[in-house]
Amino acid sequence: MALRVVIVAPWGERLGGAEEMLWLALRHRDPRLLEPAVAFLGPGPFVDEVAALGVATEVIPAGRLRQPAAVAGAVFRLASLLRRAQPDVVLAWSAKTQIYAAPAAAAAGMRDRLVWWQHQIPERHWVDQIATALPARAIGCSSDANRRAQEALHPRRPTFVVNPGIEFDRGRGGAAALRERLGIPAGRPVAGIVGRLQPWKGQDRFLAALAELRRRGRGVHGLLVGGDAYGRSPEYAAELERMIGQLGLSGRVTMTGQVDDAVPYLELMDVAVNVSEGEPFGIVLLEAMAAGVPVVAVAKGGPLDIVEPGVTGLLIESGEPRPLADAIESLLADGKGRAAMAAAGSRRARERFSAGTMADRLTASLAGVARD
Repeated sequence: MALRVVIVAPWGERLGGAEEMLWLALRHRDPRLLEPAVAFLGPGPFVDEVAALGVATEVIPAGRLRQPAAVAGAVFRLASLLRRAQPDVVLAWSAKTQIYAAPAAAAAGMRDRLVWWQHQIPERHWVDQIATALPARAIGCSSDANRRAQEALHPRRPTFVVNPGIEFDRGRGGAAALRERLGIPAGRPVAGIVGRLQPWKGQDRFLAALAELRRRGRGVHGLLVGGDAYGRSPEYAAELERMIGQLGLSGRVTMTGQVDDAVPYLELMDVAVNVSEGEPFGIVLLEAMAAGVPVVAVAKGGPLDIVEPGVTGLLIESGEPRPLADAIESLLADGKGRAAMAAAGSRRARERFSAGTMADRLTASLAGVARD
């Protein structure tokens, strides 16, 4: 009999890694083993996308956590949904949704069926503190770094890890046309970074590293893929554009803005970088490796689960411009070594981080929680 799970999702849009992990887990689930339903705390196109998979959906508008009346109303409606659905597991898909799901599960008599997912590396933010204080049977984590940081919070709850996965062989074959459309000169090596335009993602440090490479005589083109998806840092994109001019990088950097699929852009790159020092996982590293692109990342957080140093990419101690420039330069200078890393990275991504493997591990972990 399939495990019945009600998932409480915070967003009605699919813009980040947490939504992508949920989307792929639902797409690649074994319906004989998992029967999901999703309650979204806000409307949006993601609701329709999930419904098109044959998954039951419901929208429960929640407002903001600072609006007590809206929170109370959402908790009441969510508790009613849980009583109707009678799931084996209630899965809150973020720390924020745990704040709604925990009282709703308690009101429905299901507090012993509640699990929530920690996608971030908690830094004692008040949302993480409240979510941790609320009852939960277990907390799922996307990386060992998530797990270790979560276990440092009190009260300590049981944790388990399921790494996100990706789909393969998307977007191949159009790199040359895309390169021409973006105006990147033929033959110029490309180093790129993919992610929301937010200061913690480090696009400013990447630009500074490109300027350092130019001072060293390296003709590298920078590719910044992503936009201000959540409207959290609206001034940052303008700041980056000013930096491009100030650093003498005009004509040597392309900013794409928000894109629906980053994979074709990754295929343009000779090196893909991730300089977030608090990266909870790093799905873009997997996508780059699967596309045969060697990666550079900071040796902290989620990338430690993904990158084999010197085999599938390089890990650097910090994302500061000079060590980042050193790593990019070393890869660009060693074509044979870069090709070997690209091949090893593609194998590792396919062997360990497929969407199907992730969906199976998630189902097994939730079933284990339900049995305990």
